[in-house]
Amino acid sequence: MAWDRMHPRLTARGSWLDHCGELPLIHGTLIRLKVEHLPGDRDPKPVWLWSSRTDSDAAHLDRLWKALLRRFDLEHTFRLFKQTLGWTIPKVRDPATADLWTWLIIAAHTQLRLARPLAADLRRPLEKPTPPDRLTPARVRRGFRHLRVKAARPAGAPRPSRRGPGRPAGSKNRRPAQRHEPGKTENRAETLTERSAGRSAHRVPVLVPVPPRDPLTAVMASDGGLALLSAPGGAGGGSGRAGGRAL
Repeated sequence: MAWDRMHPRLTARGSWLDHCGELPLIHGTLIRLKVEHLPGDRDPKPVWLWSSRTDSDAAHLDRLWKALLRRFDLEHTFRLFKQTLGWTIPKVRDPATADLWTWLIIAAHTQLRLARPLAADLRRPLEKPTPPDRLTPARVRRGFRHLRVKAARPAGAPRPSRRGPGRPAGSKNRRPAQRHEPGKTENRAETLTERSAGRSAHRVPVLVPVPPRDPLTAVMASDGGLALLSAPGGAGGGSGRAGGRAL
């Protein structure tokens, strides 16, 4: 089930903590996903989803809840990259090297997917038998070493060698590695009280000179915005805050 042009109730917290003025209304589509039963649960609770797109048709709504199911596959894929294939083990300093290592991990994951029909299922005692075309990449990796006798080996065997001498002990490093600045970080106030106190402490009035021919009589600065106050009979049509224009 879905309801169109629904908006969430925004609060001045999180990403909206520094927002000045009235919070906007962001319309979208509210989706209620209800399944008949799950493994081990005959009466599961419904799942509520929200999309920022309005006027969605039935095909787009089906694509949204199916994308939610694919999210779990993506989480397990990232877990395989980190824990099994060692995605986060190298401590590289160059962003280009990190991108190259990421593409190598993706290539290794693709090889594990393509080697499904060739690998044997070396399952553990607690795992259930799985058809060859349904093996996970982690289970394919266990039997990947047995594919060496079947796969071609265009490269020769590696030759043993000794480790290099390295830098002598006690000497300074004359070629330090380049460091990349991660960017400026800013600590925001977590509560509305801290934000109001901080803005009141840093509020400084700004005076701007007004030309003689200009009917405007004062320029005030407040909270980062300029409020122009018009004189009686001026271009603003009034005086005081009621006849002013905010920029």
